[in-house]
Amino acid sequence: MSSDLDFINVAISQINEALWTYLLIGALILCGLYFTVRTRFVQFTLLGDMFRQIVDASPSSNGRKHISSFQAFAVSVATRVGTGNLAGVATAIAVGGPGSVFWMWIIALVGSATAFVEATLAQLYKRPDSESFIGGPAYYISRGMKNKWMAALFAVLLTITFGLSYNSIQSNTICEALHQAFGFEKTLVGIILSSIALFIAFGGIQRIARVSSVLVPVMAIGYFILALVVVIMNYDLIPHVVKLIFENAFGFEQVAGGGLGMTIMIGIRRGLFSNEAGEGSAPNVAATAHVSHPVKQGLIQALGVFTDTLLVCSCTAFLVLISGMYANEKLQGIQLTQASLESQVGSWGTIYVAVAIILFAFSSIIGNYYYGEANIRYLTDNKKVLVIFRLLSGGLFVFFGAVASFDFVWNMGDLFMALLTLCNLIALVFLCKHAFKLLDNYRAQRRQGIKNPVFHRSDMPEVADDLEAWD
Repeated sequence: MSSDLDFINVAISQINEALWTYLLIGALILCGLYFTVRTRFVQFTLLGDMFRQIVDASPSSNGRKHISSFQAFAVSVATRVGTGNLAGVATAIAVGGPGSVFWMWIIALVGSATAFVEATLAQLYKRPDSESFIGGPAYYISRGMKNKWMAALFAVLLTITFGLSYNSIQSNTICEALHQAFGFEKTLVGIILSSIALFIAFGGIQRIARVSSVLVPVMAIGYFILALVVVIMNYDLIPHVVKLIFENAFGFEQVAGGGLGMTIMIGIRRGLFSNEAGEGSAPNVAATAHVSHPVKQGLIQALGVFTDTLLVCSCTAFLVLISGMYANEKLQGIQLTQASLESQVGSWGTIYVAVAIILFAFSSIIGNYYYGEANIRYLTDNKKVLVIFRLLSGGLFVFFGAVASFDFVWNMGDLFMALLTLCNLIALVFLCKHAFKLLDNYRAQRRQGIKNPVFHRSDMPEVADDLEAWD
């Protein structure tokens, strides 16, 4: 059985290299740059509006339950802020070198425009649901592109990627961290994790939103403060670290040795895993929010990319680079982050990262489950299918990740992430014109002095018949 898994792992790794090297990296950068230019640099020019929207708590209409803007933001950040920030960044530096951090920043800066477009489209094409709203790429592909089979393909890919594959990565990282810090048996931890995940999975989006809105600020702020303290303690090394990142990102040694391509590829892969911009995941929860204009949630999701990569990922990167532990080839993933923090603050650093990764990764498991559920519900109304998915997502695959190898779960995640992202980017290229028009409408209202822009389906008569949530 082990040899079979090793063979599968090697095959998946080769497929990943081909997909990422020759197709996905170029598509991500080109789409991000195009959306940035066409939105007139929305991720920078409307940064102030992003922060204003995050505290918006528009009352629901007709007494319907709803997810607030902040709760939708929290759930999406919950899936972004996880193992990609702690284990993924450390792995990127260990494999791709310090320069990979620069390419993570680049994909976040241009990718935030992509995140804006996909979240705005998700809001435009959302439909009313029993608890709030429901939507996402499967819905805007089906209604906007009139392409049922592609919508179904996306729904299947997202369900597998997040609901199953990514949950294995999250539980694998939790188990590695707890084993490193306390020596806990991975099988036992896997049983406990899957039991808790199942309990929350059967609680619905309202419970998911409540849990995430509490966990995310606590874990993100706490980890950021600790990393900031370490950076301040080593302020004299900051110029060296920044120089190291930029030299490695463009250095002649990397070009001559053929390593520059690896630096770029690893940086963008781990950056995308972390911030999910263009992957088509965050729009599923962005669609659930109750807002007066689709652009509002687009701005909030763009801010989520900044929060994830430019803040939390950078914290881990500076920790690892300041410590110099990335040169130790025996350390990988979360163990590298733990060793880096321990070298700065003592043995309790390993324990702190173990606790932090529980919060980071488990909140990601919660959000990943919801993404899968939203797309299962797109495919079928059969409640038995939903129950089976909950058992697989919260139970079986969380447990599988606990006992599987580090390389296998990450390679599997990269494969489905590539396929999912390509499917979503194709849809965004066809439908982005609607997001641009919505942004023009929003900006026009703001120029008129309207503090709270409102959208009605009559504002876009060309697609009004496909809109259910904008009376």
